[in-house]
Amino acid sequence: MNLRPLFYPLAALASVSVLAAAEQMRVTVTHDLAIARPSETIVVPWSQVNAALPGALLQRIAVKDSTGRVLPYQVTNVAPQAKDPKGVGIAYGELIFQHDFAAGEQIATFTVEKIDTVAPVFPIKTFGRYVPERLDDFAWENDKIGHRTYGPALAAPVVTGFTKEVLVTSGLDVWCKRVNYLIVDRWYNKGHDHYHKDEGEGMDMYQVGPSRGCGGTGVWDGKTLYVGRNYKSWKVITNGPVRTVFELTYDAWDAAGTQVSEVKRFTVDAGHNLDQIESTFTVSAGGPKEITVAIGLNKTPADKNQDASVALTSSSATGALTQWVKQKTNGDLGTALIMPGGAFVGFAADALNELILAKATSGQPLRYFAGAGWSKAGEFTSLAAWNAYVADCASRAASPIKITVAAK
Repeated sequence: MNLRPLFYPLAALASVSVLAAAEQMRVTVTHDLAIARPSETIVVPWSQVNAALPGALLQRIAVKDSTGRVLPYQVTNVAPQAKDPKGVGIAYGELIFQHDFAAGEQIATFTVEKIDTVAPVFPIKTFGRYVPERLDDFAWENDKIGHRTYGPALAAPVVTGFTKEVLVTSGLDVWCKRVNYLIVDRWYNKGHDHYHKDEGEGMDMYQVGPSRGCGGTGVWDGKTLYVGRNYKSWKVITNGPVRTVFELTYDAWDAAGTQVSEVKRFTVDAGHNLDQIESTFTVSAGGPKEITVAIGLNKTPADKNQDASVALTSSSATGALTQWVKQKTNGDLGTALIMPGGAFVGFAADALNELILAKATSGQPLRYFAGAGWSKAGEFTSLAAWNAYVADCASRAASPIKITVAAK
């Protein structure tokens, strides 16, 4: 049972439901699975909203489920048209909201309405940012779990008279949370390394080092894993309250004589322990069009002095790889990778990492999922519970929802 405190301003949301709608559109969402799909993210291109509700503005709409309950929503600025000279709402990108599908519920309908007043500011449940407070970390989180990774300043050699850690890695870190509010800013404000102790909100106890951490990538030649360095640059594309999207760019590295560069696009949705990552690898001129990519989980991710044991589970049928890390005092940690679709080609390992393998085409995104869950958050307290959650995530990735829109 999840005992995290609720924090959403329900009264603010309810106040919108009494507003009269000037115009409406209906959104119908269906899927083919019998399992529950909590926090299912529904994305409607704004061009469809604008066609059904001409002149609709992001701050003057309400999204309601079939019972009339007002739902938090997000309108992104990822737009095909950068300008809106007439102020009629044509430059937005997407309308995003969520629904908890119960087991057996395979269809849900929603209404999007124009309203006469300004919609409330919804609780922010996803977030990512560059962190100059600690050199050049990039950190992100949702209401379930947190992560960070590292930029070039951390990899740079120490300058005389200046003390800092030196770490060269493109691995991904995990920050474990036991609360459902955002902690990235709070933890960095505590001061460097203070978040390695659980003071009631969670802790950074995951070990990355030169490993892939939880979802880092490399190029696999059948025996050796060739990996890049710390990210070179970052770009936030949209940032909550329901979904955060950002990109990290990595300089080219040598992979057995071939230069390979990478851009990772992260999609972080509220209510999910696994993030979607789309990695686009670019092979230098003259190199192969297709490469074998490995995505990894650190073999020894536990904190120091935890006497940890690691249970590993793999499924070729679902393209999933999971760990369950039992620790002495820091609780148990589940980590996971999912490689959906036809790209999956198997599993492997090197000295540092458990690996899932996939074929990637130069210049085309490779989609996978990576993430973690902590027993002290109260939701996953056993290997069986973690593996069941990951199996459901794999099923959802393989069977996406279908969305139709119509003017009402």
